[in-house]
Amino acid sequence: MPRSKTTKLPQPVFREPVFNEETKTVEPSGFLVPHPSDKALYKQIQDLLKKDVVSFDKSRVTDGEVVQLKDVYGDHGAELIKQIIDAKKIIFHAVGDSGATTAGAKYRHELGVADQLTMDCHTSDQANHPAFLFHLGDVVYDFGEAQYYYDQFYDPFRNYPLPIFAIPGNHDSFITPGTPKGQEPLTIFSRNFCSPELTISPDAKSLHRTAMTQPGVYFTLDAPFVRIIGLFSNSLEDPGVISSEKGKWPTVPDFQLAYLAAQLKRIKQQNYKGAVLLAVHHPPFSYGPPKTGNGAGGNHGSSSNMLRQIDTICKQEGVYPHAVLSAHAHNYQRYTRTIEFNGQEYEVPFIVCGDGGHNVTHIVRGSKGHPAVEPNNGAKVDYLENSPAVTVKSLVLKKHEDTNYGYLRITVDSEQLKIGFYQVGVTTLAQSRYDMVTVDLKSHTMVAN
Repeated sequence: MPRSKTTKLPQPVFREPVFNEETKTVEPSGFLVPHPSDKALYKQIQDLLKKDVVSFDKSRVTDGEVVQLKDVYGDHGAELIKQIIDAKKIIFHAVGDSGATTAGAKYRHELGVADQLTMDCHTSDQANHPAFLFHLGDVVYDFGEAQYYYDQFYDPFRNYPLPIFAIPGNHDSFITPGTPKGQEPLTIFSRNFCSPELTISPDAKSLHRTAMTQPGVYFTLDAPFVRIIGLFSNSLEDPGVISSEKGKWPTVPDFQLAYLAAQLKRIKQQNYKGAVLLAVHHPPFSYGPPKTGNGAGGNHGSSSNMLRQIDTICKQEGVYPHAVLSAHAHNYQRYTRTIEFNGQEYEVPFIVCGDGGHNVTHIVRGSKGHPAVEPNNGAKVDYLENSPAVTVKSLVLKKHEDTNYGYLRITVDSEQLKIGFYQVGVTTLAQSRYDMVTVDLKSHTMVAN
């Protein structure tokens, strides 16, 4: 009897994860599914982007639990952990805003970044080999549709040989009017990154990367020398939102507040000595000039309320991350925030890395007849702080880059955290390290490179 055209075959379940194709595949030359122009869509929903937030499910694990990198690798996990311990350090990648919506320049830039990440894996010796990629959100544009996961995620990263973790960005979560039930962006994101079992998502089509098994859209990754707390900052264009903010966003659950508190409490109770990173899509700080007629900031601003909630919980639990990673603004920005915490002076890098392939935008724009004035590296930007919950001594924009694409290569050992930003050029697609910051784990202070 012939099978009905509507019958869907169950996806196979695997015992071991698959991270890339067994043989190197040909670089894609265009989209399998053409992406329509987004101008009409944005015109239709521009007001909704400022007010429509989304709800989300509670994580499948308890608030204090972590995802062990060892388990993600399956039977090879013990061997990987031994290699990291023997090397006395862990190395991993981070990138944000990688999804490309046009088959021309944008796609070429996404492929350039993905190929450089892959090349770094293939050219590094065992002691300096990355262990995973942590995606900082906006994996698929425009709004996380299932039909674009192959073109914007699976195909560009087809040869990347490592696990890819991710937190959703606003483009991975905003629900456009008319979205069919069951096709909401977070549902599709979860199918590809938060699967309860090892399976190949239908969105991968002919490729073999198994879906990631994160316990939810917020989670904590534990690996030798480092622990990364990833939070979901919801679907607004701006600002980032991690809770209902005492009823301001009533459809947003408060799960992440208790979750963050439990994770920091665990770190303190364990007297954890490794690097603690916080990852969130919307940046706590994104540059805008002082209000002196010098144009306007870039396309995205700071998320002060979100940072205030994070700071409040950190202060309550007595633990502050060694660095905060974000994306969303389509450029690279690195801030040094000097705070008083636990009776000490902490120097905390806040890094924006949102130039993973989608688009690079300038850090400043002209406004109302006033030209854009490029900020100087090292400029004091204390005015970006808004009623902070911790004592802030200074905020400095240490470095920025808004011309090239790029990614982070992060190294952590028993004493230091090193975060390097690598450019992938617009014209040559060559890569070079543009910036590096080093943090001493014990003192929470910067170390000269």
